[in-house]
Amino acid sequence: MARKLIYRNNLGAELELTNTAPFLLQKFDPSENVNIYTNKGMNQDGKSYLGNTLDIQNITLQIAILANTQEELIKLRNRIQKIFNPKFEEGWLIYKDDIKERKVKCIVSQLPHFAKQNIKMEQCLIHLTCSNPFWLDIYEVKEEIALWKGDFEFGLEFGDEGIEFGHREENLIVNVNNAGDVECGMRIEFKALGTLKDPSLFNVNTREYIKINKTMSAGEVISINTGFRNKKAELYKNGITTNAFNYIDLLNSTFLQLNVGDNLFRYDADSNIDNLEVSIYYTPMYLGV
Repeated sequence: MARKLIYRNNLGAELELTNTAPFLLQKFDPSENVNIYTNKGMNQDGKSYLGNTLDIQNITLQIAILANTQEELIKLRNRIQKIFNPKFEEGWLIYKDDIKERKVKCIVSQLPHFAKQNIKMEQCLIHLTCSNPFWLDIYEVKEEIALWKGDFEFGLEFGDEGIEFGHREENLIVNVNNAGDVECGMRIEFKALGTLKDPSLFNVNTREYIKINKTMSAGEVISINTGFRNKKAELYKNGITTNAFNYIDLLNSTFLQLNVGDNLFRYDADSNIDNLEVSIYYTPMYLGV
């Protein structure tokens, strides 16, 4: 199975590693430890298991640099040093094979180490550290719960009963399938097509919900991010973005997560629910590639 790695630094410069020259990928070694938490009572044999967390992920890349001349070899080596520069902060390592594509955010934890083989070949070791150990899908997934769909097509004819230019999808409940290996946060987007009051999203499985205490007017969009250490709410209107965290009903709301597998959600509003469009965006997370 053909595989390819691409490292893209924070400035957008990237290096592609494949099974061909000039950068031949010889070794791809991701590793991470599991932190296991236990408790031991007096006179207890063994320990009681409490839980676990994943440690940071370390990735080692071994590359063979293949050139036609010594001068070309020097240029290729300099290119690696420029792209794998830890001063550019975190970049993305992208993995691709015949079945899947995933990415992980990482930083160069050691300067590239070069070992000369001959005047046209060098080996290079690159060490990367991922503070977030999970691999992500390349693209964010979007699920639309409530929306209007256009019916207008060219070549139409107007009959005596008129014509519909759009219809509302009456889909109050949607199943969001998290294909990842662990639960993940999401971005919930409430869009007002007209005036509506206090929109909400309800998890049918867990009976938890998140609610906005606000009368929204046409054109307003409230986006809520429930991701770990990235919780925020923003209001978009007329090209202006403002903080909307104060509109969340924090007393009763939960920052909903997507469990692994099926998740049933239902949208609602205290009034004018037909003026509400709801979309869910998320990126599944995986233990490896």
